[in-house]
Amino acid sequence: MRSPGRAPVANREHRLRFWEQIAGGATSEDAGVGAGVSPAVGTRWFREAGGMPPSGLKPHSGRYLTFAEREEIGICRAYGFGIREIARHLGRSASTISRELRRNAATRGGTLHYRAVVAQWKAERQTCRPKVSKLAANDRLREYVQDRLSGAVTAPDGTPILGPEVRWIGRRHGRRQDRRWATAWSPEQIANRLRIDFSDDESMRISHEAIYQALYVQGRGALRRELTACLRTGRALRVPRARTRRRGKQFITREVMISERPAEAADRAVPGHWEGDLVLGLRGSAIGTLVERKTRFTMLLHLPPMDGHGATPRVKNGPATAGHGAEAVRDSIAATITTLPAQLRKTLTWDQGAEMAQHAQLRVDTGLAIYFCDPRSPWQRGTDENTNGLLRQYFPKGTDLTKHSASDLQAVAMALNTRPRKTLDWRTPAEALNDHLLLLQPSGVATTP
Repeated sequence: MRSPGRAPVANREHRLRFWEQIAGGATSEDAGVGAGVSPAVGTRWFREAGGMPPSGLKPHSGRYLTFAEREEIGICRAYGFGIREIARHLGRSASTISRELRRNAATRGGTLHYRAVVAQWKAERQTCRPKVSKLAANDRLREYVQDRLSGAVTAPDGTPILGPEVRWIGRRHGRRQDRRWATAWSPEQIANRLRIDFSDDESMRISHEAIYQALYVQGRGALRRELTACLRTGRALRVPRARTRRRGKQFITREVMISERPAEAADRAVPGHWEGDLVLGLRGSAIGTLVERKTRFTMLLHLPPMDGHGATPRVKNGPATAGHGAEAVRDSIAATITTLPAQLRKTLTWDQGAEMAQHAQLRVDTGLAIYFCDPRSPWQRGTDENTNGLLRQYFPKGTDLTKHSASDLQAVAMALNTRPRKTLDWRTPAEALNDHLLLLQPSGVATTP
């Protein structure tokens, strides 16, 4: 009658609801709240499972008692109902109720007292059928996998090269940080290479999914989670597929995608259609670029850092003090583009950067129709990409761009706008734009901005 310990606060139904919401793309905290537990419990469940739903966590068939039925049994016992009366009430056999009361009653106080939570917990413990994983049972196979996954990098003469010393912090590697050097075969490479190296030994077979599970799921007794640092992604947890589908910029809708841009912008028939981007430098410095598609006329945005930038440690999800946040970029584009006539302010195409989160307000302020490129498709704004390559002659990579003043940027823009272009029949962008302004004002004299 010795009790195995304290029953958990959540039961099987809670965990089922939790993983259903994770499969739907919810975060660990939101899924925990939706399942009826605290956000901290949801986070712990996700991390303990390595981001993967337990294989044995499936809805029970009608053969087994559910938690709701166990609650009914507890209430009936509290009212003094007999076993057969409870069985008739639930539509179960009397032997099922008798066996339930005998096996799953609470014994912590030294007496048999039926509680639904404890009974559910005991039933779940009895249904567990732990099976030793193949990697844990086969030492030779485990050593092969570990050597190909985390083996040391060696020089051509066989001398091991340790690489940078990286501390394991239990999470995915950070951006622009040292990574652990290892042989770093992927689980799929290891699984398929086994068939070549041990073509006659069927015991040396394992799927790449089994290797991933051994890495991500704690308590498998095979591979240490620290070895996830040897994976290309470096993820310590598996990311649910539905969660990755929900990634992206929330401010981008189908109506502002480049596929909705007018045809006259694509064929460069008339000026007034612009492309934009940021040129990045050291310590969060940046310069904005605006390039007109037809004339290649270039305008540069001065984006100085805000007060306090670099003076204090950066606050996660705090204000964008580097100078190229959404509000700063919006104001700079509006102040620059409004110096042009309305006929030259038709559309602006940008990549899906967070600096354009205020594009709706920018459209109201300037009248520009804003469109966004498809993910990882820089060629869709190739005019600006080419111009950024020219700008690197003046603003090389790895340099601090905050040292350049607004007048410096104007001088560089003038240098580009007065440079002859082959695509313009060796005219300059300034001349091409000025010719168009003359057509707009036939009785006057137009001057290039």
